[in-house]
Amino acid sequence: MTTTTLEAPQPSGAQSARVQSATRLNFARVVRSEWIKLRTLRSTLWLFAIFVLLTIGFGLLMAATLDTSDGPAVDAETQKSFTVMVATLGVSFTQLVAAVLGVLIISGEYTTGMIRSTFAAVPKRLPAFFAKAFVLALATFVVSLGSIVATALITAPILASQGVEGQLLDGEVMRALVGGAGYLTLVALLAFGFGAILRNSAGGIATVLGLILVVPTVLGILAAITQAVWVQNLSAFLPSNAGALMYAIGDGSFMGGPPVPTGNDIITLDATEGFLVLVAWVVVLFITAAALIKRRDA
Repeated sequence: MTTTTLEAPQPSGAQSARVQSATRLNFARVVRSEWIKLRTLRSTLWLFAIFVLLTIGFGLLMAATLDTSDGPAVDAETQKSFTVMVATLGVSFTQLVAAVLGVLIISGEYTTGMIRSTFAAVPKRLPAFFAKAFVLALATFVVSLGSIVATALITAPILASQGVEGQLLDGEVMRALVGGAGYLTLVALLAFGFGAILRNSAGGIATVLGLILVVPTVLGILAAITQAVWVQNLSAFLPSNAGALMYAIGDGSFMGGPPVPTGNDIITLDATEGFLVLVAWVVVLFITAAALIKRRDA
């Protein structure tokens, strides 16, 4: 008796190439993997929900309590300032949420040990790092811009009853609203950089919140006491002070931004320069984090 052995057909050269192409690791697949991680984490969903609620809630609160009946007629520039101020009032609070989110996205994997699996799947490591940053930036910008625009639309009828027209299609107003979303996105990336460097959730959150909240207050007090020019100039380059100009109308003083110093030797920044300063902070942190990720063990 003879038996016949059936051999599996071998793929042709073209079929083999298609299989390898389908399984080849590329940046788009890494981004897709990081997106799945981001949207399946409960902490992320809760933080974004808080993000939206704070933005809309504080905007409604300010619009409802605004009273212009006893003052002079509100001119066009002041109306634009009111519109932006109401829509972006929550930024002062949601920046804390963005900072916590940015740290947790990367430090959480170090805490759970999942980072070893991530780097095993992406041996070069840096594509995974930049994919996480890309997904974080995109999600934060979309949610923050949607929240700010929704607040502006919801509060527009309330402001109109006070004699304040929304002027949402005005170029300066639109720039400020987008700038608020951009600021929150850069804060999240700033925190992401600290989280990647420190690899510890508590340490990363404490560091970024200290930089955003504590350091400007300390320098403000020091500048008021000493009147030192260098202190005022240094304060202008802090992330929160420079970033506040991104969503301010005019010099930012009406919006509750950093006070505009006076004097020939005082450095003053505009919205574009404030944006570039904040980007420079993020770039420096990312370069440092990327170098450490390549050198350190997971």
